[in-house]
Amino acid sequence: MRRYGKHTDEDDIRARPNRKGNRPRTNIRPKHEDAAEGMVLTVDRGRLTCLVEDRVVLAMKARELGRKAAVVGDRVALVGDLSGMKDTLARIVRIEPRDSVLRRTADDDDPFERVVVANADQLAIVTALADPEPRPRLIDRCLVAAFDGGLEPLLVMTKSDLAPPDELLELYGALDIPYVVTSREELENGDAADRVREQLDGRITAFVGHSGVGKTTLVNALVPADRRRTTGHVNAVTGRGRHTTTSALALPLSDDEGWVIDTPGVRSFGLHHVDPSRVIHAFPDLEPGTEGCPRACSHDEPDCALDQWVADGHADPQRLYSLRRLLATRERREGD
Repeated sequence: MRRYGKHTDEDDIRARPNRKGNRPRTNIRPKHEDAAEGMVLTVDRGRLTCLVEDRVVLAMKARELGRKAAVVGDRVALVGDLSGMKDTLARIVRIEPRDSVLRRTADDDDPFERVVVANADQLAIVTALADPEPRPRLIDRCLVAAFDGGLEPLLVMTKSDLAPPDELLELYGALDIPYVVTSREELENGDAADRVREQLDGRITAFVGHSGVGKTTLVNALVPADRRRTTGHVNAVTGRGRHTTTSALALPLSDDEGWVIDTPGVRSFGLHHVDPSRVIHAFPDLEPGTEGCPRACSHDEPDCALDQWVADGHADPQRLYSLRRLLATRERREGD
């Protein structure tokens, strides 16, 4: 049965009333120009704890952000209840552009990268000199992730009362990485915290390391007012520690001198996301020598121009060796 004639126009069409009274949908999103600025301190099951001025505010991500996730260290814009009172919840409506990103994948074959920390200035790589034994491959991978993400590395060696640091210092000496050596006694009396704090002044520093190296113990010494659960014992059979930090957490140093971000202990550090061409930027003495390299040069092949660059005396051969060792970690699994 024909409801309308052959020659109908829009005036003949009856529009059904909107029973729910909802406003029509639109693609125009609010700009939230009056949103408050904040920093993400930790993330727990979809709830984000943020610092807004001097208040700690619990928030959730707005639906309009889609799958874009905020991580610890992100600068965000928030609306809603920003009082920070119990049972209140704000909304994160915007994630500001990031200055740096620490990323990793589950392994080198995993194409899905995970952002661990955003906007950190420095990556403190914590390793024990013994109990458990140092894992240079993991350190190399953390260094590559730092160089790739725009973070400056800092090497923190713990438990020097059990073993000397000479071998590790020789291995990484050519990279000119700042370092701090600590012992258990120095952690107890506060000397170690004071020396590490000198490297953190005015900066946002993410701490990373595998389980059992004393990372969280060191963070507790740096920020005694916000102690986290101490690390578990090292397994005598596997030589590995037990995870006790389960989520990243940003903690302020005293007198607004900087921030410390404690991250969960890692047992692997995948580098599937890393573009090897970006790692060379951390070697300013070698980077000019790449101008003569063939296209898509891996910097470890017969035609690489860096060999001649070093032979002409423009850089130390140990620097080239260190670069190639770091780039090779992209092709090796940690622990091989």
